[in-house]
Amino acid sequence: MSAAKANYVLVIGTYRQGPSGRPEVSGITSPSLYSLPMKDLDTCIKAGKKITEDIYKPVWQFDSQWTCIWTGKSK
Repeated sequence: MSAAKANYVLVIGTYRQGPSGRPEVSGITSPSLYSLPMKDLDTCIKAGKKITEDIYKPVWQFDSQWTCIWTGKSK
């Protein structure tokens, strides 16, 4: 989807993998924020939940915070 057509943006925190073999946040780096264009609020919420469950929930010490922000564009 083109960012120009996005009505919402999914803003989600990411992490760097720690040096150990288990999935955990590295203590020597800061989390980063990424924004992903979404066509509508429902799609944004579903994507945030899916990313949290499938990617971030297994990571030790990561709180997997995300939010949907309206771009100010009309549908």
